Amino acid sequence: MKIHDFQRGGQTAPHPGPLLSRSNVVASVRPSHVGAERHTVQIVRTAAPGEGLEPSAIGPRSTCMNRMKAILTLTATLAFVLSPFANDGFNGFAPDQFPIPQNDPPAQPAGYAFGIWGLIYIWLLAGTGFGLLKRAEAPGWDRARWPLFISLAVGAAWIPVAQISPIWATVLIWVMLGSALIALLKAGRDDRIWLRTPIALYAGWLTAAACVALALVLAGHGILGEQVAALLSIGLALALGMAVQILRADTPEYALAVIWALTGIIIANLSPPNIAVLSLCGAGIAALTLTLRSAREPADNRSAP
Repeated sequence: MKIHDFQRGGQTAPHPGPLLSRSNVVASVRPSHVGAERHTVQIVRTAAPGEGLEPSAIGPRSTCMNRMKAILTLTATLAFVLSPFANDGFNGFAPDQFPIPQNDPPAQPAGYAFGIWGLIYIWLLAGTGFGLLKRAEAPGWDRARWPLFISLAVGAAWIPVAQISPIWATVLIWVMLGSALIALLKAGRDDRIWLRTPIALYAGWLTAAACVALALVLAGHGILGEQVAALLSIGLALALGMAVQILRADTPEYALAVIWALTGIIIANLSPPNIAVLSLCGAGIAALTLTLRSAREPADNRSAP
């Protein structure tokens, strides 16, 4: 069936050609002006899920820029992943980096919890590599690339800074968190495993890590006591975690990363038991779980056929 512009008693216009060579074309016929017998066909092209516009529709300059962003994001990921090997790793701030030494601060998770970085590194590499090879032009991927690039580029320089200045390291980790959250919120709905999951795990862990760094700086400089700083930072992480999970209900991995960090804090405060911290973390895990479930229901309803 041909779709064309026609006029009763007149000649037909040429076939639209390459514009209609793909699927998902919607056509509607409407009068072009009142009182006339001329009609036009309005053609709307919609992209399939996970699909960007064709390079010819985007334009060569936009196509080149999108691919360049994908390359830069993968490059920043590689620099971020290799940073611990280039800087002898990072095992937390040394107690004597603060005017008031921070020995076993209650806000810091147990050492095993930091093992999540291995999973985050691998998944970020896999996701950004897949994005370059398979989704370089996809709008849902492209929207997340600049903020993710900023977060990872800052993260690549974070360890050397942290070894010198906890205060500046805390500033930088909040920059990393802010840009990672923007990337998560801007990411498209398709390709959850490749696009949203690695960003969500990264942003979820950063949510806890940034708040822990803040607690150490506040307590280490005598602004607040260790216990108050820990409770404040945990409460802040919970507030951020629930808010972001509500906004990004289709990506539960974010809340799971925050819960992983809270579980690490619980383990670190079991002996001797820090009742206040244990209670807040336990309540926080329950609240995040409820938030996750309640946020997922509307998301599942929206995605249902």
